[in-house]
Amino acid sequence: MPYLSVEDLSIHYEKEGNGNPIIILHGMGNNSQSWKNQLAGLSENYTVIAWDAPGYGKSSDPKEEFKEFSQFADILKGFIDALNYKSVTLLGHSMGSAIALDFCYRFPEMVETLIISDATRGSASLSMEENQKRLTARLNNINTLDPKEIAAKRVKELLSPNPDPEVKKEAERIMSQVRPMGYRSVAYSLFHLNQMNMLSSITTRSLIICGEFDKVTPVSESEIFHKQLKNSELVIIPGTGHLCYQENPNSFNKIVLDFLS
Repeated sequence: MPYLSVEDLSIHYEKEGNGNPIIILHGMGNNSQSWKNQLAGLSENYTVIAWDAPGYGKSSDPKEEFKEFSQFADILKGFIDALNYKSVTLLGHSMGSAIALDFCYRFPEMVETLIISDATRGSASLSMEENQKRLTARLNNINTLDPKEIAAKRVKELLSPNPDPEVKKEAERIMSQVRPMGYRSVAYSLFHLNQMNMLSSITTRSLIICGEFDKVTPVSESEIFHKQLKNSELVIIPGTGHLCYQENPNSFNKIVLDFLS
C-alpha cells in the first residue's frame, strides 16, 4: 500500500498502469476503494492514481478540520509534486470536482486536462438558510450517527431509482468507513464553497460528466459548469445517479478514454 508524506499528513493512494498520469479525487462519503473499476479500466494506457483525501480512507487526519477546499488542493499540490509529475489529468467527483477546480484555477500549468463528474456548486446554488441547514444536518449526522447508519441513510440518495443491489451494497460498505474529521472538513468546505467567479478564467480542456438521475447535483448544475467553463464538453450517463462511475463503470470509462484520446 503506497503512502506519501505531504506536510504533516500521510496520504494513501492506489496506483495502476503506466503512461500519462490521471489523478482521481473521490467524493464526500467515498475513498480510493470506490474507483476500483477505473483503476482497472483506465490503466491500459495511463498511470491511474486514486488518492484518499486527508481524513479519508487510509490517509491520516489533519490536526484540525479543513474549512476550505483550497486546503485540500494545497495537499494535492504537495502530493503531485511528491510523485514528480509536472502536469496531470485531474478527475474529480462531487467534492473532488471542487478540489480539482480550485487546483486548476491556481495551478493551471499542472493540469493537462480536467474531468469533473457530478460537480457541486456548494453554497452558490443555495440560499443562506438552506446552506446553514445543510451544514447543521451534516455535522449532526457525523456527530450522532454511526458511519453505517450514515451510509444506509445516504447511499439511496446517491444512486438511480432502481440500482443494482451489488452496487448499492458496495457503496454502503465504502461509505461506512467515513470518519468524523474528514466528513466535518468537507461539510465546512461545502458551506464555504462558491467557485463561480473563477470558472470563466479556467481555459484548460475540460470534460463534465453527470448521471441522468443525479438528485444530489442534478444535470442542471452540470449545465451551469458547461456554460461557464469555456473549453468544456458535457456528457450525461443514462440511467445512473450521483455515483455514475460506480453504477455504469464501462460507460464512464469509455467517455473518459474517448475524451483523452
